[in-house]
Amino acid sequence: MSDVKNEQLIDHAGQVRAGEEVDLAKVTAYLKAQGLDVQGEPELQQFPGGASNLTYMVRYANMDMILRRPPFGHIAKSAHDVVREAEIMRKLKPVYSKVPEIYAICEDVDVIGAPFYVMERLVGVIPRQNLQPELGLDEAKTRQLCLNVLDTLVALHKLDPQAAGLDNLGKGEGYVARQVEGWSKRYRAARTEDVGDFEQVMQWLHDKQPKQEVAISLIHNDFRFDNVVLDVNDPLKVIGVLDWEMATLGDPLMDLGSALAYWVQADDDMFMKGSRRQPTNAPGMLTREEVIRYYAEKTGFSVENFDFYTVYGLFRLAGIAQQIYKRFKEGNARNPVFATFGPFVSYLEQRCVGIITQSNL
Repeated sequence: MSDVKNEQLIDHAGQVRAGEEVDLAKVTAYLKAQGLDVQGEPELQQFPGGASNLTYMVRYANMDMILRRPPFGHIAKSAHDVVREAEIMRKLKPVYSKVPEIYAICEDVDVIGAPFYVMERLVGVIPRQNLQPELGLDEAKTRQLCLNVLDTLVALHKLDPQAAGLDNLGKGEGYVARQVEGWSKRYRAARTEDVGDFEQVMQWLHDKQPKQEVAISLIHNDFRFDNVVLDVNDPLKVIGVLDWEMATLGDPLMDLGSALAYWVQADDDMFMKGSRRQPTNAPGMLTREEVIRYYAEKTGFSVENFDFYTVYGLFRLAGIAQQIYKRFKEGNARNPVFATFGPFVSYLEQRCVGIITQSNL
């Protein structure tokens, strides 16, 4: 691929949004105090995506780096914990090469007004809604890309948390029950009168949950194509996994179920297709059923009762969307796209009920 094509394919940052500026002089002084040899006058840009932590590019004469900080304004103490995210990545790096290198973690809020961390910038392609034609991926290569991305998730789930020093990351055992109960509480708290109540779904998840986890693994909790980085010169090669904010110890099948809630395939209905954020509908991509079978072959985990994890993933997605929709209805979130989240939540309830009705569980 030519350098011009490469440059077009790479994920770029843009102008910093008004009110979300960062004091680069203070950041630079802090980085130098940490022993980082940053040179020249820094330049700040911001990545447009993301609904939680804010992501910036800081460009120095001799290196680029990524800075992550919580959103501005009041946030819950445990929300958007960038220090936790950075510590996870720092410990994972020696045993999971797909994690960017952490350069510095700053807990001193006097530097920029919030904790932050800086990390290596992975220069590559992030596969978003559609695969760029310039990547030159035919159906066979698209299938191989899909398998390579799934292998990246399998490799994470096969890691020994203790070997990474992350065996205290979460409570582990009892994860399924905590998630079912937790998301049920969150959904009821966020429900507005114009969406479904999900009571049948929540009761079914409570009644049908497995008695114990299939395993206790490191789980990403937001594993999607738009959270992976591909090598621009070899787009079948995954060079990074991003956004470790929600990583914890839990049941890997819950992680897969959550990932598949976003997995829109070519034969889905128009409503589901309207929610697509990643290229899982492209010719060559595995269907959700094929993903489940492939994952089972690679891990040895039983997927006999996967309907539970599928319904859980869709319900969790509904909970996330409903929390945003409630904020929108109350005037605390202004993006007009959020107006569509209410109908989408009700649609997800119908999908859940359809799976429950046909399930053998």
